[in-house]
Amino acid sequence: MKTISRPTKYQLKDIALFVTWGKISNEYFGKSSSWLYNKLNGVDGNGGIGEFNEEEKLKLKDALYDLADRIKSSADRIE
Repeated sequence: MKTISRPTKYQLKDIALFVTWGKISNEYFGKSSSWLYNKLNGVDGNGGIGEFNEEEKLKLKDALYDLADRIKSSADRIE
């Protein structure tokens, strides 16, 4: 029996409203915001299946880790 995975958007639901996905798409992937929104929803630009490939998943993880580090650094600077 094949396991159905949830779209990446569901896996990121805890932070989805706090992140500017368009900026992440542009800065880390060099792509449009619609490209990333489609990927997060598990579709391609034509309405078919378009989940992240393994390389894109790693890049998204690295982007989120980088953002987390930048947030922590900003918090540490508050006096």
